[in-house]
Amino acid sequence: MQDSPNIEIEKVAGGFQFVDGLIWSRGGYLLAADVRQNELYRIDQKARPQPFKDHNGGVSGLAYDLQGRLYLCESVARRVSRMGKVGDTAAPAEEFAAGFQGKKFNSPNDIVVRRDGQVFFTDPAFGSAADHRELDFNGIFHVNPKGEIDVVAKWQTRPNGIALSADGKLLYVSDSDRHAVVAFDVGRNGETSNPRDVITKIAGVPGGIKTDVQGRLYVAARGISIYSAAGKLERTLLEVENLSNCAFGEADFDYLFMSARGNIFRANIGVKGALQY
Repeated sequence: MQDSPNIEIEKVAGGFQFVDGLIWSRGGYLLAADVRQNELYRIDQKARPQPFKDHNGGVSGLAYDLQGRLYLCESVARRVSRMGKVGDTAAPAEEFAAGFQGKKFNSPNDIVVRRDGQVFFTDPAFGSAADHRELDFNGIFHVNPKGEIDVVAKWQTRPNGIALSADGKLLYVSDSDRHAVVAFDVGRNGETSNPRDVITKIAGVPGGIKTDVQGRLYVAARGISIYSAAGKLERTLLEVENLSNCAFGEADFDYLFMSARGNIFRANIGVKGALQY
């Protein structure tokens, strides 16, 4: 990270209702999911955001895999879907995961795909999702490359953001109710173990999280709080804003994009994000 305490932050887009999902495409643009409008937007430099693809099933968390396929958490349809490679918006999204043991998911929220195709996503019941839930827990799920689904954890509190370390051996999940981030060890086949708190007493409600190549964690809550791999708070960006998510992007993946309700900001962090795609 840059040694200077002054990291310049600029607004890159606004006018949304509530941006949650953020991801940088290898095609050279940012994708942003407005959960209130059920719309996915493409944001290019010096151009107004343009609808990328209509998602009446709702769209929240976003992730790419190594093949360039886009995974979407569809909160209203209560499923995870998958689109084709970068630039292929004509083909409809296919259903990737719709439920567990014959019951529909609560409301898939955030997702990450490891380089070998292991998929992890959170399934909390926020707001009205609690009124029609079929599962009696808030889940963190794993889907292997064969499409088989298993549970990483069953929480009574609500998991939100999810991220992997650069080497794919650690899985991080934010717990919005406990204001904490939980880490899991991840094995070769995507099996998880040893859950433990790595960050506690987060200011604000933690949402999306990301990691960088040096092991730091970036937590969207009251601002973007940047923690060392050991869980020590190093600094906070945009601390007067309530943020929902963040994502690394640009050519060298050393810019951090941050969503604060209807606005999106970016800052040159000076370190590359820990990307799996």
